[in-house]
Amino acid sequence: MARTKSSTQWMQEHFDDPYVKMAQAQGYRSRAVFKLKEINDKDNLIKSGMNIVDLGAAPGGWSQFAQQLLVKNGRLVALDILPMEPLEGVDMIIGDFREESILNELYVILDNAPIQLVLSDMAPNMSGNKSTDQARAMYLCELALDTAKTVLTKNGVFLVKVFQGEGFETYLKEVGQAFNSVVIRKPKASRPRSNEVYILAKGFKG
Repeated sequence: MARTKSSTQWMQEHFDDPYVKMAQAQGYRSRAVFKLKEINDKDNLIKSGMNIVDLGAAPGGWSQFAQQLLVKNGRLVALDILPMEPLEGVDMIIGDFREESILNELYVILDNAPIQLVLSDMAPNMSGNKSTDQARAMYLCELALDTAKTVLTKNGVFLVKVFQGEGFETYLKEVGQAFNSVVIRKPKASRPRSNEVYILAKGFKG
């Protein structure tokens, strides 16, 4: 099947992308690693000994980066409905985290240890219809927030990718009601034309 002009342009842009080249050179699974790295460098999210849940983790770039900072203490559980290649030191759960059985599996792995950080870099498969895509993206954000509120320990931290548009301001307020501190981050590795930003929420009220 012939590629469309836009997909050909995307492919060219992707392979010319310096973050793609850096990810390949450094052995990371995705360019998204550098978004998390920049936020972590600025906000010191990931600390040795933490227990972390990475929602929508495939292909595993964020988990790969975070695990390096945990050293040998702490646990990292990566969840996704998509299969992932195994990562040393990372527990993977393949399934829908909306299901109680998947959350129970998470609790078993962590042996009821407190979860200090929930990460979500989830995004829907884009259809090209802006209103539909935005609604799907906000739905995933709501799922991530609900999960964070379910599993986080008091004073825990939540980092979530959000697309600015319909529902963004309401969601931002909702996050603010559950956490003591909320800021917005736009890492350099986020493509300038993208309306994605990251909401960083600290101090879960419990």
